[in-house]
Amino acid sequence: MTNLATNRPADDTTGGTGHGVSFGEAFRVWLRVAALSFGGPAGQIAVMHRIVVDEKKWIGEHRFLHALNYCMLLPGPEAQQLAIYIGWLMHRTAGGLVAGILFVLPGFLSILALSYVYVIFGNVEAVEGMFFGLKAAVLAVVVQAVIRIGGRALKNPAMVVIALVAFLAIFVLHVPFPLIILAAAITGFLGSKSGSRLFQVGNGHKTAAGHILADVDSALGEETPVHARPNLVWSLKISAVLLALWLGPLLLLYVFRGGDDVFTQIGIFFSKMAVVTFGGAYAVLAYVAQEAVQHYGWLRPMEMLDGLGMAETTPGPLIMVLQFVGFMGAYRDPAGLDPMTAATLAAMLTTWVTFVPCFLWIFLGAPFIEKLRGNAALASAMSAITAAVVGVILNLAIWFGLHFLFVEARVHQFGPLWVELPVWSSLALPSLALSLAAAVAIFRFRMSVIPTLLGCAAAGMAWRLIASF
Repeated sequence: MTNLATNRPADDTTGGTGHGVSFGEAFRVWLRVAALSFGGPAGQIAVMHRIVVDEKKWIGEHRFLHALNYCMLLPGPEAQQLAIYIGWLMHRTAGGLVAGILFVLPGFLSILALSYVYVIFGNVEAVEGMFFGLKAAVLAVVVQAVIRIGGRALKNPAMVVIALVAFLAIFVLHVPFPLIILAAAITGFLGSKSGSRLFQVGNGHKTAAGHILADVDSALGEETPVHARPNLVWSLKISAVLLALWLGPLLLLYVFRGGDDVFTQIGIFFSKMAVVTFGGAYAVLAYVAQEAVQHYGWLRPMEMLDGLGMAETTPGPLIMVLQFVGFMGAYRDPAGLDPMTAATLAAMLTTWVTFVPCFLWIFLGAPFIEKLRGNAALASAMSAITAAVVGVILNLAIWFGLHFLFVEARVHQFGPLWVELPVWSSLALPSLALSLAAAVAIFRFRMSVIPTLLGCAAAGMAWRLIASF
């Protein structure tokens, strides 16, 4: 028998994992990682590497990259999934749960507090100015993401074509994001099977210069712990529990409140996002914005930028912006509840259905990742997905710029196709000036995201206060 809470045989009375790292110490370390997890996945992974590998020497460099490569194959926030993976390696299921929950808890509480401020004091000049400045900085950050991810992903003509097709598919043809990801994955898989060199990819994660901690010299060692070896019975049990935790609330909402209820719609929509969120928050935001603004009417175009600004300035995964979308959706349609109560419940529901699947992916698949190592076709599929994500993020940057830099935009019809283009005479000069300032700070002076966001927020507040006199 297997103890589901600890992922070890029921007759295992050792009570430890043999690596000398206590659960209490691990709790403190994961809390520290969570508090420092600013700057998007790259910054979060760097913080985790510095603490877990360089400082604490829990696991070696090779094992860290092995885990990261697996997490990069999964939908959802790879940094949080990496925390779950390492926590599970070190302290079984309980360790993975603690690491994953702590990783998102500070961000959840921070964005919830900012959401309260947003709906209560959003019409105050200083608060409006703060979010105005954040929009300008976020626009520059999204452009930076296009360049950064594009530089890594578009290594040959095939990847460039995939990115271009993905951009046109979502910008002109309005193809749903999940279909774009599926088409890219199939293209990469078939391209690898064809033997084309354009689809042969290598390891995209480079180690830092200097001493590299070998697995054998780490606390965990180079051997696979007993609890981390494939165990089909345990995998099926933990998967059943997590599936019930993920989908059970949705079933109850559908049965007792119906399919048209705002909570049911929020739960189902963001559950779908949890299985297609490849490439990070920026990739899925274009699709979320399209559906949340145009289809469901949960929030206005500029409010998506406000939410992303919150996520950029708080710890935790950037995908936490979805929490704000759910919050605003229920606040505007409280379904018979007090608006603030409904919004809080919707924020909790959105966070739940977004992150519970992350535990499922890790606990189900991590024991079998050795079978994924060296799989060229799978690596090619992921490479093609990343290339497609570049095109999707470019669409997001254009969408943000269109709605932030221009007061008015119009839809132009070209036969069966239509695109939204700006009215150039409606260019907002303050928005343009602050966006250019943010771009100069990031690209010319190499400022990090947090100082840029804070500086733009302060500048936006000053501008609105001056303009109000």
